[in-house]
Amino acid sequence: MALAPPQASTVLALLGQAAFAWDIATDEIAWSDHAASVFPGIPPQALASGAEFSKLIEPVRSIRADAFSPSPLARSDDGAPYRIEYGVRASTSAPVIWIEESGAWFAGPDGKPVRAQGIVRLNNERHAHEEQLLKLSRHDPLTGELNRTHLVAALAETIEEVTRFRSSCAFMLIGIDHLSRINDAFGFDVADAVIAEVAKRIRARLRAGDVLGRFSGNKFGLILKNCTVDDMNVAAERFLAGVRDDVVPTKSGPVSVTVSIGAVTVPRHARDADEAINRVQETLDMAKRRRAGSFSLWRPNVERDAQRRVNIRVTDEIVTALNERRIVMAYEPVVEARSRQTSFYECLVRMEQNDGQVLLAPDIVPVAERLGLIRLVDHRVLELVVTELAVSPNVQLSLNISPDTTMDPDWWASIESLMLAHPGVGERLIVEITETVAIRDIDNVRGFVTRLKNFGSRIAIDDFGAGYTSFRNLRKLGVDIVKIDGAFVQNIARSADDRAFVQTLIDLARRLQIKTVAEWVQDDESAVMLRDWGCDYIQGRLIGLASSERPWGAQSGAVSPAVS
Repeated sequence: MALAPPQASTVLALLGQAAFAWDIATDEIAWSDHAASVFPGIPPQALASGAEFSKLIEPVRSIRADAFSPSPLARSDDGAPYRIEYGVRASTSAPVIWIEESGAWFAGPDGKPVRAQGIVRLNNERHAHEEQLLKLSRHDPLTGELNRTHLVAALAETIEEVTRFRSSCAFMLIGIDHLSRINDAFGFDVADAVIAEVAKRIRARLRAGDVLGRFSGNKFGLILKNCTVDDMNVAAERFLAGVRDDVVPTKSGPVSVTVSIGAVTVPRHARDADEAINRVQETLDMAKRRRAGSFSLWRPNVERDAQRRVNIRVTDEIVTALNERRIVMAYEPVVEARSRQTSFYECLVRMEQNDGQVLLAPDIVPVAERLGLIRLVDHRVLELVVTELAVSPNVQLSLNISPDTTMDPDWWASIESLMLAHPGVGERLIVEITETVAIRDIDNVRGFVTRLKNFGSRIAIDDFGAGYTSFRNLRKLGVDIVKIDGAFVQNIARSADDRAFVQTLIDLARRLQIKTVAEWVQDDESAVMLRDWGCDYIQGRLIGLASSERPWGAQSGAVSPAVS
């Protein structure tokens, strides 16, 4: 068998390569000089035959023979090319040497391999690089634990396994409490150090066979195999204490950290990975709401499941009503306290049902807010209100918007477009925002208010008195109208405390040149008190309930100009 000439053999050795010729019929392998540099620590006799050499190969011993797949090129002078990679180990305690082999094999008259020749070279660095890339694709770079993709895959595989063998396991979600506070107080690098340390402490308390992965920024997923409910409680306390009992040392000093844990038993309460993840996240949220640093186990809840079915049904009803234009307006008059002449109308949302019934705002708005649909409702209401203002030039309307809508860029784009399409409409629009919105983010709300006022619109604070907004904040926002919470107004004829509170609010507002509206006025005695205290406008049962009919249809001349 022809091998590389001595000069070529030397070059191959310098490159970390060696040539070989394998007589498959006799199973003898001849190697070029310096083959030992490619196979350090492996005795020459182990390389002398295909059978002996295959004993060193892993993971698949037959990889060299398997490379000789049938090919017409094998009968040519150049042979059929092949390229394979494998590991070689002299003994079980020796390190693996990774080899890349490339060459050609030749067939006899029967088409079967009779000989092969080629070159082998060390491939350790490339293999290590590929192993590192594989590890990075599977593991979280900060903690070294499984990333979310492979954690979820492991969970799905475990659920399939325990279902097949009728055993059980648990899936836990461990969340670091108040990580955002650590970010704010010390910086993101310290928060990363905390995450890595928490992962290390959890890892140190695992049993063999348990699986840990980083689920998201501050959450770790944990698969506990062969785990009963009692085992789960013990394990949860072990993890809680492991994090809680010792401060985490960081470059900025020691940081005190706790974690909360939610868990679900599998497959008893979760038949697949998606269900397990949904339920364990829900349970972790419950644990955090109850008390930071606590453990909660998912349990069936008939009321919760029934409420979710209601949510699904109501969501469908609201979306369908929006699509079918069954979200409509009702108009409640707001009158001047002295003249009792209508000044403007508050627009209240209604939803017409297929059976002819009508749902009122208290039935729609809280559900829509909870289910994330209020933005769609507010967009529709805005369209209806602006359209009504455009066709009724002597009417002024007020519009309530939900807290989230004040920060919704799409809602602002819509109102800007509608105002530009209907010049002058903005001057007859009052936008009502709740007091809690003004408290929560006064700087952003001020920007929102300023943009509306540029169109000539007025701003009202609804339900004033229920929160803690100071009059200084009202002045800072440039509020035009304060609507006093009806809970304080409805009993002023009988409650000295409510009278004192409402009278004080009216007096302070008047000094700041802010108009006042008293809500829920039930009787004439209360209306007279409010008028005498200087309240500008009143609304409520005494004045008239909301109507889906346009009250100005026959009395448009009675409607006074915009609030000044």
